[in-house]
Amino acid sequence: MNADVKSIEQSLQEVVDKNEDAIKGFEKAAENSKETSTKSYFLGRIENRKQFLKQLKNAVPELKLGNEKIEGTTSGAAHRSWMDVKAFFSGDKDEAMLEEAVRGDKSALKEYDKVLAEAMVPARVREILREQKSTIQNDLETSDILEDFR
Repeated sequence: MNADVKSIEQSLQEVVDKNEDAIKGFEKAAENSKETSTKSYFLGRIENRKQFLKQLKNAVPELKLGNEKIEGTTSGAAHRSWMDVKAFFSGDKDEAMLEEAVRGDKSALKEYDKVLAEAMVPARVREILREQKSTIQNDLETSDILEDFR
C-alpha cells in the first residue's frame, strides 16, 4: 500500500474512532440523563453518528476503516467512566451530560479540522467530512443552548 493511501486511511480511521467514541458517549449520556427530552436528544445524536460511520465507510470501501461493531477507543472508555463519576456527584445529571457532550464535540471538531487540512484526502471524502463537521458544529451549539437553559 502506498504511503499516501496509508496516511489517508490512518487519518480517516481516527475520525471513525472519534465517531465510535461519540456513539458510546451519547449512549452513556442517555443512560445517565433523567429527563426524557435530554435522553431523546442523545439518542438522536447516536443515530446521527451511526450515519456518519456509514457515509465514511461507503465513500472509501477500499480502505479498512474498522468493522461493523462499534467499539470505541481506550481513551473514549476512560472518558465514559468519567461521565459516570460526574453524573454520580452532580446535582443536575442532565447538565453534566450536556457539558460532556460539548467537550466531546469540541474534540471531534479538532479531529475533523486535522483531517480536512491534509492535502491528499479525496474530494468526495472531503465533502462528507465538511458536512459532518457542520452537523457537529450545529449540535455543539444546540448542546450549549440546552445547557444554558438548565
